[in-house]
Amino acid sequence: MPAHTHDHIDWADRLAHLRAADALDAAAMTTAARRLVAALPPRPTIVDLGCGAGGMSTHFARELAALSGGTVVLVDATPALLEEAERTVKAEADKHVAQDSAGERGPVEVRAILGDLADAGLPHTLPPADLVWASHVVHHLADQQAAVGTVAAVAKPGGLVALAEGGLDFRCLPWDLGVGRPGLENRMLAAQAEWFIGMREGIDGAVPMPYGWSIALDRAGLTEVDSFGVLVHHPSPGPDSLVDYVVNRIDRLREFVGDQLAAEDRATVDALLDPAGPHFVGGRRDLYLLGAKTVHCGRRP
Repeated sequence: MPAHTHDHIDWADRLAHLRAADALDAAAMTTAARRLVAALPPRPTIVDLGCGAGGMSTHFARELAALSGGTVVLVDATPALLEEAERTVKAEADKHVAQDSAGERGPVEVRAILGDLADAGLPHTLPPADLVWASHVVHHLADQQAAVGTVAAVAKPGGLVALAEGGLDFRCLPWDLGVGRPGLENRMLAAQAEWFIGMREGIDGAVPMPYGWSIALDRAGLTEVDSFGVLVHHPSPGPDSLVDYVVNRIDRLREFVGDQLAAEDRATVDALLDPAGPHFVGGRRDLYLLGAKTVHCGRRP
């Protein structure tokens, strides 16, 4: 049975897609992890809230291993994701500790804790953190401002809070696909925005947050509020894994927004996803991936 989630999405079922996305995001998120870890004291504790498949924490573990070591605490409400994250991040930490065992660098400890960010008591179950990371998880919770406050409460005084939210929509398809009307991806992304509104409205007890993430951090009592972005760019034809990722992405978009598309666009999507057809997207050599992620930061006084 899928784990209960506030947004009614079976995140365990999306494990393979999350792993693929983590791999394609790796270069960009390595840059983000390095920037964040550089602002921390020696042997810090990093808490990854809503860790998913553990992609970001593999970068944290590698950066800590290159310095003085530290602790990475993985937190997720979906047991299957938490188990995968723990396995992946421990493997990364062990690999780098083994390579550096003759040096003076300290070990990287990895801990996994089943927990729900919607639980206001969650900070009492976690160690105070030098860095709290939450990527694309707060917007799935009923009260986003309250969730930001919970994230902030996990940080120790002087600790850094980093939320990855927003950015630029990812794109992967040419404008004219040779089937259907040009501009299909634009219309699918517009439908996705409408789906997101419905997803938020479908969360029990959903509370509007009619302002941006920087204001949310400020209202949570954080100081030094700022943001930075990282670019994810794989020009065509891209790595071997890109084709499967795009096929899965289009399939997921069809699942979520298909009913909101015009009949002609639904037929085009079906053609793109037909492995036996002449327009199968998996047979194209002009796929790419381009988008940006924004990280919003602040410090707990």
